[in-house]
Amino acid sequence: MKVCVLLSGGMDSVTVLYDALRRQQVVAALSFDYGAKHNASELGCARLHAARAGVPQQVVALDFINELFTSALLRSGGDIPDGHYAEATMKQTVVPFRNGILLAIAAGYAESIGAEGLVIAAHAGDHAIYPDCREAFMRAMGEAMGEGTYAHIQLLRPFIAMDKAGIARRGAELGIDYAQTWSCYKGGRLHCGVCGTCVERREAFVLADLLDPTAYEQTPPLPAGPPRA
Repeated sequence: MKVCVLLSGGMDSVTVLYDALRRQQVVAALSFDYGAKHNASELGCARLHAARAGVPQQVVALDFINELFTSALLRSGGDIPDGHYAEATMKQTVVPFRNGILLAIAAGYAESIGAEGLVIAAHAGDHAIYPDCREAFMRAMGEAMGEGTYAHIQLLRPFIAMDKAGIARRGAELGIDYAQTWSCYKGGRLHCGVCGTCVERREAFVLADLLDPTAYEQTPPLPAGPPRA
């Protein structure tokens, strides 16, 4: 199957790119610059891996999101909170309906270049605070994409039953250098080590029993996540 991979430059999307290269014919990688504080850091990694994989990359600028939407993740928003990724404070980083917008654009692009599927790195560790990361949403969006395109574009989610540690293990199998991926929402020179995405990244390597190659500004003890219901 000819597929287009959504490639942000983070751990998950870089892993799904190399995973897809083993499974399908990857005809393009699609990245988005929507005004997130960490877009520049992520997109540099996305360009590197697309080039390394020999996959044409298209970067779509979506300035209106930064200009019109409210989120701490955006350059127009407030400070990124520190703490565990599953804490309620991380709701500040939700970009309203982000994945719905990105997938709608990606579906049109995929059909335009003759692809039959989109590959996204949605996984079981995606959190309840992000409603457009949940499998119920992904399933509904996949059905809409199939019904709304002549090519019946499929939304492929190979990591949907996998957590972040499982993705790190898969990346190790694929030989990925995770030092050349970006997670930190603050978008500084180095990963901060204390924001929610840095905490999740650090946890993943610990749980996967893998060496973390990431350079962090600080590495205090990992905070405990909130109790599960």
